[in-house]
Amino acid sequence: MNPAVLTLGAVGISAKKTITLALATLALIVVLPCLAVFAMGAEVLTFLTGTPNAIAAERQGFYMGSAVAGDTYEWGNCTYWAFAMRFWANDPIPTTWGNANTWDDRARSDGYEVDHTPAVNAVFQSDSGDYGHVAYVTKVDTGTGDWTISEMNAPTLNVVTQRTFSKNAASYYNFIHGKKGAPEWKPSIISIPSLNTGI
Repeated sequence: MNPAVLTLGAVGISAKKTITLALATLALIVVLPCLAVFAMGAEVLTFLTGTPNAIAAERQGFYMGSAVAGDTYEWGNCTYWAFAMRFWANDPIPTTWGNANTWDDRARSDGYEVDHTPAVNAVFQSDSGDYGHVAYVTKVDTGTGDWTISEMNAPTLNVVTQRTFSKNAASYYNFIHGKKGAPEWKPSIISIPSLNTGI
């Protein structure tokens, strides 16, 4: 007879209870990932069902990389991504700025330069919507002045997309740069783990 069954029998647990417990554990292991996916919401489920496999979803921007070290912002949201991009660019920002609509004010109080001028590595910030929005500036065209951002959760949770704006649009948004008096940041190529976003 199986030693585990003998041991459980010795402590008063029958074989029937053992099998029931094993099946319940197995059911829990199967159900929990499904619940996690459904917890992401209808938009994410619609996005994922429209892709034939995980690789296709990733190519369309669904972030499947590992957790970002020290990133305490809500996973899948714009704040999570803006922090991650600055972290990967070796120019980290604090984890204490709250929702996106408070980032400009808290950045100023922490001594960061905040203006209406886009620059590579700056955090794009807007107060619009219930919680505001932040993103990472990846490119500024020196000829036209057009600027491009990399963003998450616009509009789907944990999906990374890019948008390009005209030079004139910058006056409607805030851009969080480095700390005042800090050495100038030297741009480097950001290596994003396990995500093909075209950045």
